Amino acid sequence: MNDLVPKLAALPPLSLYIHIPWCLKKCPYCDFNSHEVRKNGDEQTEIEKNYVAALIRDLEMALADVWGRRLNSVFFGGGTPSLFSASSIDAILTAVRTLMPLEHFAEVTLEANPGTFETQKFADYRAAGINRLSIGIQSFNPKMLKAIGRVHDDQEALCAVQIAQNNFANINLDLMYALPGQTLDEAKNDIATACSFGVSHLSAYHLTLEPNTLFHRFPPTLPDDEQAAAMQDMIEQTASQHGYQHYETSAFAQQGKQSQHNLNYWLFGDYLGIGAGAHSKISFADKIIRQMRYKQPKEYLLQNQSGATLVQTQQTLSNADRAFEFMMNALRLNDGFDSKLFEERTGLPLNVIQTQLDQAEERGLLVCNAFRIKPTILGKRFLNDLLQIFLPETSKILSS
Repeated sequence: MNDLVPKLAALPPLSLYIHIPWCLKKCPYCDFNSHEVRKNGDEQTEIEKNYVAALIRDLEMALADVWGRRLNSVFFGGGTPSLFSASSIDAILTAVRTLMPLEHFAEVTLEANPGTFETQKFADYRAAGINRLSIGIQSFNPKMLKAIGRVHDDQEALCAVQIAQNNFANINLDLMYALPGQTLDEAKNDIATACSFGVSHLSAYHLTLEPNTLFHRFPPTLPDDEQAAAMQDMIEQTASQHGYQHYETSAFAQQGKQSQHNLNYWLFGDYLGIGAGAHSKISFADKIIRQMRYKQPKEYLLQNQSGATLVQTQQTLSNADRAFEFMMNALRLNDGFDSKLFEERTGLPLNVIQTQLDQAEERGLLVCNAFRIKPTILGKRFLNDLLQIFLPETSKILSS
């Protein structure tokens, strides 16, 4: 792929991601940038205050890269953002609205975990401007919750959904399957229970053993590939029977309730990430950059207190990286993407990946025409094999 610098005719939509890195307990399967709360109440309150100040300064310093652009969505992720007080979330959102224009009816999501739910607190989140809640249920089965090291039990999970529905119309429930010792019937009970609430969105993630996690060092006994595949099929069928559209590898939504924030990721939109370890992807007319903030919360706060930059690394994407990263994201969507979108978001003509498109189509993993490119049923099932076709040659050599 040549090294000529492609130009973008227009900038893509922009989202804001805000990382809250603390949680009650580090789960043994989790490889996210999350850290257990180890301070007492007063100390943690002071840390929260300092972190909110750092987030606001982080956003102020980033304005030069996104000046004049509107935000399509805001997402508080973690960690467990619901550990923060409603007043802190309100202060952050007030700063966001002051510094950057928000689209009307922009989706503003807060991740929350059962065990942090209090009725008044979540009413206050709603008043602060949160209009979508994403709850980390993972399972409604007490045995499964214990097996994956969650701090909540089944009753707290049910209570969390009830409190959420009393305050929010737009709710996502996160589930996991292929858990240690899980049977097909147990997985079916989880998805059926989630569907019974009639929430707008469901996510179902296959448990994987990620490096640098406790489960990777001490692997539990998990369902085999055949059992996991049966669970995945069952989840897709059950969700469909309850009126959910399976629109992305792990995501199911009622009509018109797809996650706008995540869709922007999958369609190679831009996102500004603030907070410890947050990643950004920002487009300019003549380049696309990636950034990462300082990862450790303590280091991030020290950088802020010293008045130094909070961006630890920055790189400009090569043409090959643009093409691969677009495909890596867009092919997660079951309906694929509009063929014209590739050039709109990467600045590259579609023919730069024509050889790979032809190969994927010959293998029955992709369907391509002048208007749309989408994975086949086989391509969705063997998504990693499909993405491997688009991996830049240098990366293939390194990974072999």
